[in-house]
Parts: sequence; C-alpha cells; structure tokens
Amino acid sequence: MTDVTDGVLHTLFRSEQGGHEQVVLCQDRATGLKAVIAIHSTALGPALGGTRFYPYASEEEAVLDALNLSRGMSYKNALAGLEHGGGKAVIIGDPELVKTEELLLAYGRMVASLGGRYVTACDVGTYVADMDVVARECRWTTGRSPENGGAGDSSVLTAFGVFQGMRASAQHVWGDPTLRGRTVGVAGVGKVGHYLVEHLVQDGAEVVITDVREESVRRVTDKFPQVRVAADTDALIRTEGLDVYAPCALGGALDDDTVPVLTAKVVCGAANNQLAHPGVEKDLAERGILYAPDYVVNAGGVIQVADELHGFDFDRCKTKATKIFDTTLAIFARAKEDGIPPAAAADRIAEQRMADAHRA
Repeated sequence: MTDVTDGVLHTLFRSEQGGHEQVVLCQDRATGLKAVIAIHSTALGPALGGTRFYPYASEEEAVLDALNLSRGMSYKNALAGLEHGGGKAVIIGDPELVKTEELLLAYGRMVASLGGRYVTACDVGTYVADMDVVARECRWTTGRSPENGGAGDSSVLTAFGVFQGMRASAQHVWGDPTLRGRTVGVAGVGKVGHYLVEHLVQDGAEVVITDVREESVRRVTDKFPQVRVAADTDALIRTEGLDVYAPCALGGALDDDTVPVLTAKVVCGAANNQLAHPGVEKDLAERGILYAPDYVVNAGGVIQVADELHGFDFDRCKTKATKIFDTTLAIFARAKEDGIPPAAAADRIAEQRMADAHRA
C-alpha cells in the first residue's frame, strides 16, 4: 500500500474527520474526467453539496478535499434546518483548460448512477451554465439557470447569509447588529465576495479587499471607488484598525501563521473549511477573536439550491437565510454556556440533529 493510499484510507476509516458513508472515484477516459464524489451522511436526507473543479496538486489532495468538504456540508445542512445530508464532489483539473461539454455530461452520468443519494450544485470552478449541462444527464442537479427550471446564481444568498452572520457577530461583540463605522477586510471578491462587499458598503462599513485576480478587484473598485485595496491577504490581516476579517476564497485561511498576526476582533467569511486544522478555533478564542463558524454563515447558497428541488421561490429562500442571524447568535450563546469555542458549539448542535435523525 502506498503512502498516498494509506493517508486517504486513514482519514476515511480511522480519523475523527472520516465517518463517510460512501466515496466514489469516477473516471471517463474518453473525456478526461477524473472526479471524486464523497457522501458523508444521508441521516437527514439525500446528500447535497456542490461540485468543485480545481487543479489539485495530487489525487490524494483531491480526495481529502472531497472528504473535508462533504463533512462540512453535513454540518451546514443540519444547522440550516434542511432535510439533506452532506456530500461534495471534486473534478480534478484546471477548468480553464480541460472543462468541456462532453466532460460535464460524463460527470452528470456519474452523479446519476448514485440514484439520488447525492444532489449536486455549483462550487469553485463550476457555474450555472455548467449545471445546465450536467442536468441533461442527471435530474439530481441544482444551481441551474432560471431558463432551465433552476434558481440561478446561489452566490447572491450566500453573501446575504454571511452578512447576517456578520451582523450577529457585531451584535455579540459590540452590542449593535450593524457594521456601520467598522472596518471589514474581505479576502477574495469573486463569486460571493463582491456581493458581500455591496452589503457592507450599503451598511456603512469601511471595506478593504484583496484578491489574486486583478479583474475581480477592479470590478469592485469600479463600482465602489471608496473601497481600499490591500496588496495581499498577509497585508490585509495585518491592517491596523481592522474590526472584521472575512475569508471568502479557498479554505485553510486560519492557521498557525495567520492567527497570531490577525488584528481583527471578528472572523466571519464565506470560505469553506477556514480552520486549517483542529485547535485553531482555540487559538482564536485565546486571542479574544470571535469566530463565526463558516458552515453556519455561508449556508445561504445551499438553502437556495435545496429550495430549487421543490419549486424555487427567492423570497422564501431569503427569509430562511435571514434566520442565519438568529442561528449564529444561538451558537455564540451555546459556546458561552458550555465554555467552548463557537466552532465546537456549532458542531455539537449539528451532531445532535443528525443523531436525533438516526434514532427517529
């Protein structure tokens, strides 16, 4: 057994981060498709989660990402009150180079072969147009365009939900559910981040942004010239007077290097799996930094795509996403009551809901 295989199997079968029901390795040589579909739990219903298209450095990295992301979806869906378990898929490769209609159709057939145990949607590297293609081979596809019976871009409600979580964080720390007069740093202003910036500007916040893509930065600054730009994430998190840090790019943003130099009092962003490893949540708490668990505040998108399965209604979804404010406050209260970090409190609440479903 190779070290790579052993590492994946250890995570899947023997680590606390495992416990997945099913992991499917998918390949279609004709189109070049290489994908991983991970189903963490179906205790609350069919697993629901997006498809990430990304040029992973190795197959092991892709599998581990699918395992982590799918587990996070179980917790996210549970706390969002959805009748869905957690799943996630990753397609290996640079979408700018290898994404084709034929590849997406092959992927759709792979998802369809699971018979509804996994429902897919958009994620990093996949878009509404891609889901329209996947749906031609798989009816268990959400995040489609309105023209094809879908709800369209889920980034809108994802950003709205993060904003609600940020308002709750402000209420908990400063006693007022507004970001007016606060300085908020947004790392990553792509699909979700640029919508979040709009909410923050409208609320009266001072906003500082950074992104590896110059065009993403320019889109924001052209619309909101008052927004400041930091050279990179390292400069952003060290910004003097920063009140809130919002990681909105890829995961692992909070680690042993970033936490000690964070100037913000609150971390609340859209990125999945922001904690690089177990223990980071304790490091944040010890520094007096309030962490709003990512899978709680970024649930607006999954609320939207779940609703699509029952006949999409935007106002109904927005009402559900507004409740992220109350859920976030409840997690902070539970954390204080139990003397644990908010991330641990959120886990406990989600795990209890899944356990109750198993017993029902």
